[in-house]
Amino acid sequence: MHPEIARLLEQAEQRYLQTNELELFRRYAVSLARRMETYEILRDKEEQIFQPVADRLVAAFPDERQDLLERSLKHWLLISRYCGTAMLLSDPDFLALRLKDWMTGLVQTHQTQTIERKLYELLLQGVKAELSDKHFPLIQPLFEKAKAILLEETKPQ
Repeated sequence: MHPEIARLLEQAEQRYLQTNELELFRRYAVSLARRMETYEILRDKEEQIFQPVADRLVAAFPDERQDLLERSLKHWLLISRYCGTAMLLSDPDFLALRLKDWMTGLVQTHQTQTIERKLYELLLQGVKAELSDKHFPLIQPLFEKAKAILLEETKPQ
C-alpha cells in the first residue's frame, strides 16, 4: 500500500480525516483501477512479451553462453513481476527493497551489463507494444528504477 495512504489510515484511528486527506484517497482509488488493469495485462501477456524478447536477445548475442542469457531473462522476468507489484501497491520502495536484497552485485559478478542493458531495451519495447498509452506510463518508471538498481546506476534516466 502507498506509504502516504498507510499513514492516513493510522491517523484515521484517532480522528476523522480532513477533506484534503480524503482527496488523496480519491486519487488513489481512481488510479487503483488503472493500475489493476495494467497489472492484469502484464500478467496475462507475460509470455507474449517475453518470448520475442528472448528471441531477439539470442539474435543480438549469438556467441554468448546460453546460460548467461537464460539467467538474465529469468532475472528480468522476476523484475517484471516485482515492477508490477510495486505499481499495483503504488510503492516504488517495494521494488527497491526486493531488488537490492538479491540483485546487488549480481550483474557485476557475472559481467552481464551489456546483456542486461539490451534485455531492458527489448523488454521495454515489448511492454510498450502490449500496453496502451494510459497504462504504459504507470509501469515504465519502475522498469527504469529496476534498470538503475540492477546496473548500479546512480539515478534512473
